[in-house]
Amino acid sequence: QVQLVESGGGLVQPGGSLRLSCAASGFDFSAYAMSWYRQAPGKEREGVATIRSSGIGTDYADSVKGRFTISRDNAKNTVYLQMNYLRPDDTAVYYCYVQVVDEYWGQGTQVTVSS
Repeated sequence: QVQLVESGGGLVQPGGSLRLSCAASGFDFSAYAMSWYRQAPGKEREGVATIRSSGIGTDYADSVKGRFTISRDNAKNTVYLQMNYLRPDDTAVYYCYVQVVDEYWGQGTQVTVSS
C-alpha cells in the first residue's frame, strides 16, 4: 500500500532553515509528481510546492517562492523541501502528498517558527 512518511520538522527561529523529507513506498515513485502542503492552526490546507516525476519542473506558492526549494531523489524514493528564511507565518503542519489514482497523505510534520 502507498505510504508517505515525513520527517525533519521542528522549532526554528525566524530567518532559520529546515529540511523536510518524505519517504515514499508502495508505488512507482519515479512515475508520479509529488507535492508538499501545509496547514496552519485555524486555516485550510494549502499547497506549498510540487515537483514533476522527472524532477524537472517545479511549482511554488507565491508565499514561499525564493525561500523554499522542492527536490526529489528517485533512487531513494524521497522528496525534500528545503525551507530557508523561515517566518512565523510558515508555522504549520507540513504534509507530503501524491495522487496515485486515489489521493494519499503522510501523517504530517510540525514546523514552528518562533523566537
